[in-house]
Amino acid sequence: MCLAALAAALAGCPDDGPPACVTVETTCTPLYEPTFDNVYNNTLKAGCGSGLDACHGATGAGKMSLADPAAAHAALLDGRVKPGDPGCSEVIVRTDAPGKDYQMPPGTALSAAERCSLILWVQAGAPGPTTAVAPRGAL
Repeated sequence: MCLAALAAALAGCPDDGPPACVTVETTCTPLYEPTFDNVYNNTLKAGCGSGLDACHGATGAGKMSLADPAAAHAALLDGRVKPGDPGCSEVIVRTDAPGKDYQMPPGTALSAAERCSLILWVQAGAPGPTTAVAPRGAL
């Protein structure tokens, strides 16, 4: 009886938090060149930080504003991105979580090619705005 009650209670529990690391594929095909400027303009600002009601907009609920490129880069490097280690970077882990409570962005997941651009940017050391990324063969 107690076991059945415990199972019923656990069935309604929300997802646990994100894992520390996930497996990533770095031989993927990116949607765009993986520079911070492209990641920011095509993924972060467009899908996460544009407008006042966006999760990571100036007044969003996401606890981090992506409204400005320099501030966004600094915030990402403040514990959310581990340069050179995309599999253990929170921003990559959270974009690999379709259907989980911690998925980013909420709702529709990033496409594989868009997520690939983000992964390759982190793999390249997460260089900042207007910093060129080494060619893929040089990684």
